Amino acid sequence: MSETYDLLVIGAGPGGYVAAIRAAQLGLRTAVVEREHLGGICLNWGCIPTKALLRSAEVFHLAGAGAEFGVSHDTPVADIVRMVARSREVSGRLNAGVGFLLKKNKVDVIFGEAKLLGAGAIEVAPSAKPPVLPQAPPPKGALGPGRYEARHIIIATGARPRVLKGLEPDGDRIWTYFEAMKPPRLPASLLVVGAGAIGVEFAFFYRALGVKVTLVEALPQILPSEDVEIADLAKRTFMRQGIEILTATSVTGLEKGAEGLRAALRGTNGATKEVSAERLLSAVGVSANVEGLGLEALGVRIEKGVIAIDGLGRTSVPGIYAIGDVAGAPMLAHKAEHEGVACVEAIAGVATHALDKTRIPGCVYTSPQIASVGLTEAKAKETGLSLKIGRFPMRANGKAIALGETEGMVKTIFDAKSVRLLGAHLFGPEATELIQGFVIAMNLETTEEELMRSIFPHPTISETMHESVLDAFGRAIHI
Repeated sequence: MSETYDLLVIGAGPGGYVAAIRAAQLGLRTAVVEREHLGGICLNWGCIPTKALLRSAEVFHLAGAGAEFGVSHDTPVADIVRMVARSREVSGRLNAGVGFLLKKNKVDVIFGEAKLLGAGAIEVAPSAKPPVLPQAPPPKGALGPGRYEARHIIIATGARPRVLKGLEPDGDRIWTYFEAMKPPRLPASLLVVGAGAIGVEFAFFYRALGVKVTLVEALPQILPSEDVEIADLAKRTFMRQGIEILTATSVTGLEKGAEGLRAALRGTNGATKEVSAERLLSAVGVSANVEGLGLEALGVRIEKGVIAIDGLGRTSVPGIYAIGDVAGAPMLAHKAEHEGVACVEAIAGVATHALDKTRIPGCVYTSPQIASVGLTEAKAKETGLSLKIGRFPMRANGKAIALGETEGMVKTIFDAKSVRLLGAHLFGPEATELIQGFVIAMNLETTEEELMRSIFPHPTISETMHESVLDAFGRAIHI
């Protein structure tokens, strides 16, 4: 016999489990299917454990800089085994927390691999994919393989590392972020291919621990989705930290040897170069997990490798929905969560609205940190609007000086006529914690006058946000 639900969610990552909990809150009988780990890639391999590792790198750096702050100590030693163990402990704690939340909200958990049988039914089989991590024990009362039915099915299967021809991961010399997060020891040198958020974060992490790092990006700038001025400033900062950065450069060949790898590189200007490294990290993006679900047989439309949806997660087949990475960019956990909530509320008939992708913040957890929301200067100029742009450097901020973290700036972009905030870009200490201030301002359609009249506490890094707004209108005080 099949079990019947109002809603089945395939995938228990941040989008899937949040959608399931919100559905249960709205009175829908809900189950979530997971083939490997509650919390998905974000909790087990992405957002959370990487930030734990990056925190270890920050602590290591601060320990080495103790003399500057009047703290004497022995020379610090990076214990990568303990760093990795701590990151796994953090992840495990939150993995258990997701199970608790699902149980608390009376969401059934089904362990296994799902395939759509039709618009209202799925078949769950034992997972054919061996878990990368030791499989966490299923929550007490979890269901297993079988046939399940529901009036509505949400696909939230996420994404996996993209593989380039010639750079196929082997788990030894050539890594994805899976291997980069749990090395048995630190390599002497690392070649990182791809300078998006993942590549830049790992380049920073390994360089902070003393590894020789070369970062290669095929496009003209690192962090291609960021404002070019911020990306250029970040590039100069990371190069001063000792990272070799090669932009407009591609890997054209790779040789494996007993001691490591030798990569042949070619720039868009035709220049060639060879780089040797002990390990290579392929960080060239991710691919949506659309395979093996039975989507094609049902006529679910797939465009450019992701499931095509409208603003509320509806696919081309009634009763089937998609959210998160599997439904396209930006592939961010917080986007997946909000997309899931909007989708479920629409299913339940609750007043909701489509996600505004122009107001989704992006964060990069290097040191200094990078955070942004809205339009870059280049994109804003494409609109044809007259712009007012403000900038304020961290080196002019008292708190940044006290912290010893004066690299960076805040940049704000306004429509000169409507004085609407179009975009905000931060590079500096705690940028990822500060960006929400601009997100809220954009959501509330706050005017420049209201931002200028808002009182920012002193001394804080947040004062740079205030000064950047002031600067856009010729009223900056401290520069």
